[in-house]
Amino acid sequence: MTSKILLAQLIFLQDLHQDWKFVLLRSTSPLIQRRVERPRSTRSLPSVYMKFTCLSKGGNFYFPPCHIITVSGFRILLDCPLDLSSLMIFSPIPTHAFSNPELPSPDSVDQKRQKHERPIDSSELIRAQPWFKTVTSLHLWNVPFIDVVLISSPMGMLGLPFLSRVNGFRAKIYVTEVTARIGQLLMEDLVLMNKEFRQFYGCEESGLPQWMNWEKLESLPSLFREIVLGEDGVELGGWMPLYSADDVKGCMQKVHTLKYAQEVCYNGTLIIKAVSSGLEIGTCNWTINGPKRNIACLSSSIFDSSHAMNFDYHALRGNDLIIYSDLSSPVLEDVKDNSCYSAPTSQKSSTLSADNDQEASAELLLSTSESLEEMEKLNFICSCIIDSVKAGGSVLIPIGRLGIILQLLELISLSLEASSLKVPIFIISSVAEELLAFTNIIPEWLCKQRQEKLFSGEPFFAHTQLIKEKKLHVFPAVHSPNLLKIWQEPCIAFSPHWSLRLGPVVHLLRRWSGDENSLLIMEEGVDADLALLPFKPMAMKVLQCSFLSGIKLQKVQPLLKILQPKFVLFPEDLRQLVSYSDTNSHAFFYYCENETLPVPSLKNSSELEIAADLVSLIHCRRLTAESIGIGRLKGDFSVTHGKHQLHSGSEQADPSQSRPPLLHWGSLDLERLLAVLEKMGIRGSVEQGNSDTDSERTRVVHVYEPNKALIEVRENSTIISASNESLSSLIFEAVDGILSGL
Repeated sequence: MTSKILLAQLIFLQDLHQDWKFVLLRSTSPLIQRRVERPRSTRSLPSVYMKFTCLSKGGNFYFPPCHIITVSGFRILLDCPLDLSSLMIFSPIPTHAFSNPELPSPDSVDQKRQKHERPIDSSELIRAQPWFKTVTSLHLWNVPFIDVVLISSPMGMLGLPFLSRVNGFRAKIYVTEVTARIGQLLMEDLVLMNKEFRQFYGCEESGLPQWMNWEKLESLPSLFREIVLGEDGVELGGWMPLYSADDVKGCMQKVHTLKYAQEVCYNGTLIIKAVSSGLEIGTCNWTINGPKRNIACLSSSIFDSSHAMNFDYHALRGNDLIIYSDLSSPVLEDVKDNSCYSAPTSQKSSTLSADNDQEASAELLLSTSESLEEMEKLNFICSCIIDSVKAGGSVLIPIGRLGIILQLLELISLSLEASSLKVPIFIISSVAEELLAFTNIIPEWLCKQRQEKLFSGEPFFAHTQLIKEKKLHVFPAVHSPNLLKIWQEPCIAFSPHWSLRLGPVVHLLRRWSGDENSLLIMEEGVDADLALLPFKPMAMKVLQCSFLSGIKLQKVQPLLKILQPKFVLFPEDLRQLVSYSDTNSHAFFYYCENETLPVPSLKNSSELEIAADLVSLIHCRRLTAESIGIGRLKGDFSVTHGKHQLHSGSEQADPSQSRPPLLHWGSLDLERLLAVLEKMGIRGSVEQGNSDTDSERTRVVHVYEPNKALIEVRENSTIISASNESLSSLIFEAVDGILSGL
């Protein structure tokens, strides 16, 4: 998109020791007021600030951070997630009906408090159709004023239909084509799983549900109240009933998909590009290049992935500003295990800082130790699965990570074959079949090892062959007729949802919770006690595993050493964990939730491309007081694809004709000005004026004959205010004769 200003009058300032700069002058009304501008030194131009607001720092892989940045006059939203862990305060659909689906109301507040001093039991879970917790702070912003939405992962997309259905929403939504498809499937699956609640409880009444009444909220256990209201008690407004399938469809119609590393230009000004983050298939980091700053938005990333394309950190080099928003919980686990941990103080990091060795930094970043550690975890999980199956128990895996599921399928099948066990593997999900098929047609977003299989004719993942061999069975629901025909136990089942409140996992967990030989595999970061509350007492074994979800702290400094930004926006929560030396070339700005942080720009001016036929028309004059050259030019000014350009206009000025000056310089001698005015028949007097600022002194000339006028002489401008055009023109002519102009 191009925005054009025809026949722009431009003044070019050239610092004789630096580059050309330009100032676009806007016209003012000559009838009432004339302004005589005098240039300042280019070094004293004020900095331009970008505004950054952290709406939510997120929680884990399933709840990424959410930010808003304002740059070049545009407001950009980074991700729009849902906090699905909050679903755990609701009871799953019971296997038998109960008389009152809402919370029982206690007799008194004292009884409530006494009741909740003991451990929470399943009877205190909210028995109602779940509402979903969005980013509360996002609702405080004027949604129609959001210009761009950038989505980094499918999890960062789950709250988007709440936003896109708001009246007046007009933002461009940019997302990679892979994330868009996976995110759409996850949203559709969420709607279908929530449909069971709608069928059980019936249609919701208008207004707030009963459990959101203040008396009912006070009767909740303190843990539940904190989840509902937040630590500050202000998050109740973020709860909403889930969107519909039509909302999802309408949202996807507003999405603009991008291929890997594809650039898109927004409004002719911002160049936006998505590059791989390595976290999951299709997840990305964003770069935003504008006229005055280049920004890299660094989300949770993995350098060496076994399924997705690796973190392309080279594409983030050369940016002035890095927004670091990797707050994944497994990264912080290292610190929790060792309170004395500090990545930059390690011997290796100190050596890197002293030697400025980028090759050594790259070697540290690309170390395969993390991927080997992840593979060890997966192999351990497989060994636990085999042990349970051998004991006659079944295994339930409600993990929501596509990459982990694909790798586990491969390793489990190999382990079963090595143990000579014939145990069926089931995937029960309404979108599983389409999701598995989609992973076979997106080679550009897979790691190199997977891409190489394309040339050998092998499938990218093992699930294709497992389905052909009937070792893996995919069904949309637990009540599918074909599933009931082939069902056998023990078995291994993958099914949503990881919150243990929605989907097929609820039915399977109720079936196996009393079997001490069965195994439930959960992900760390989920409150296991709360998640398993409806299914207690449990004899079933539970294995919690953590998976790499972002950049480990010891790699932050080596990464910044390679990226070499000028500014880094860093979470306040990590301030004490990642220190930096005074020799670093980048400055840190620390941000907190719901605080707007201004960030200065290194560029005080914009680059301008000038047509060759116009360059010869620039006649530069040097100012006597400063080392600045100045020139004047007329042409068609446009901003296209983030670049300022000046072309030959349809109307070109005749060099032989004199033109009124647009810019003046020099010091205005008021005594001389009065003398020149008196020769023109204009009389006035000088008096000292007042200024709005102490740093700028204003002198005033009052003209009283032939008509009243006012001349305000300031440090960088002279303002002529007159009652008629002829008088203002005469005064301007007098000032023009005293000052040098162009």
